[in-house]
Amino acid sequence: MTAGSPRATGEGGFAGGAEGLLFGCLLFVVGTLLAANAWAVVDAKLAADAASREAARTYVEAPDAAVATAEAVAAARAAIAGYGRAPGRSSTSVTGGGFGRCERITVTVAYAVPLVALPGIQAGRGEVVRAAHSEVVDPYRSGLPGVASCA
Repeated sequence: MTAGSPRATGEGGFAGGAEGLLFGCLLFVVGTLLAANAWAVVDAKLAADAASREAARTYVEAPDAAVATAEAVAAARAAIAGYGRAPGRSSTSVTGGGFGRCERITVTVAYAVPLVALPGIQAGRGEVVRAAHSEVVDPYRSGLPGVASCA
């Protein structure tokens, strides 16, 4: 400012005020919620992966075919609960050749992740993450009929 010029008064040229700060904070909050939702999906995928591994291991180590599936589902639910997730949101399926020497089974665990409600964005029903793990029943374990014929 020079010595002879009038002092600037008024709000002419004022570009950002409280509305700019409010909009910036809103974007920060929405971005944080979006990142939290993305992390929830990744965390649920890790939980489903651990649950499918644990269930498959429990199935192949079960004493007999009558309890193998029930124990595998219980192990998957316990692993989901161990990750701090709701076991009621998960589903477990066991597929494969059955309970016998050299039979390969696959356990698939699905977990429904709810969406975080974001302002201004239409919320859907969420994501379903799935993980599968496969194991082979030990060909040399005792208590199973037949001979080991793994190829």
